[in-house]
Amino acid sequence: MGRIMAIDYGTKRVGLAVTDPLQIIASPLDTIHSSEIIEFLKNYLLKEEIDEFVLGYPKNLKNQKTDATQPVEHFFAILKKTFPAKKVSLIDERFTSKMAMDSLIASGASRKDRRNKENIDKISAAIILQSYLDSKT
Repeated sequence: MGRIMAIDYGTKRVGLAVTDPLQIIASPLDTIHSSEIIEFLKNYLLKEEIDEFVLGYPKNLKNQKTDATQPVEHFFAILKKTFPAKKVSLIDERFTSKMAMDSLIASGASRKDRRNKENIDKISAAIILQSYLDSKT
């Protein structure tokens, strides 16, 4: 059984999280510049088996698309074209950045760590992934 990878796509940075091989626990992986994400994923898949991608899908409180939705939809198409054998699921990502910040505060992270947006992005990806795992049970 392979891992599931969550992707919190942004036009500047992409937060990544993965499950353990048994697909039980979601853990933050890394934050990659958006221009390097496809190359990173290709290299990662050479080392690790990924069964599925979970992509955060931005919506507003009225369940409508936001300014961030179109770039995610474009990346979704690239992901499907680049990795046609992999399932790609879109998951609502509302409030994940706020939840990630709350998680950093609760863990006692320093102000410097909380201001580092790369930390927020990869924790957001882990929250998206854990939400997806929870929805499957």
